[in-house]
Amino acid sequence: MNQQHQDERARIREAMDRLLTGRATVSNGSLTVKALAVEADVHRMALLKRHVDLKHEFYQRVRTETMQVPETEERLRKTVTTLKKTVSDQSTEIKELRQQLTRLALASAVLVHGQGRLPGPEPVDISDNVIPFRPSDT
Repeated sequence: MNQQHQDERARIREAMDRLLTGRATVSNGSLTVKALAVEADVHRMALLKRHVDLKHEFYQRVRTETMQVPETEERLRKTVTTLKKTVSDQSTEIKELRQQLTRLALASAVLVHGQGRLPGPEPVDISDNVIPFRPSDT
């Protein structure tokens, strides 16, 4: 490891300590990787690419030392809950639509096979401009 790499790691660990004790000097003090990067004066991508172990260590310390769930995990949990609700609603809707499809298919079959016809004379094919009269009852 070169000296610059070791200096970055030391700054990140010091920034972790400051954030976890509530003594942030540069960042907004939130317990996120973004705030950690600002506090350590390193690019956020350095934490996500070169110092992944420190990022995981930070989140582990957030869980154990502050008894909090990291903000990103909390957002993900809310998203998962919302998506599970959406899937459940859609499954219910699909089940209802399948039942309706079955009922409509049965109704269609009854009508096609003539069992749904009303009693009486067969309909006569008439043109659109002719209105048939009903026979009088007298």
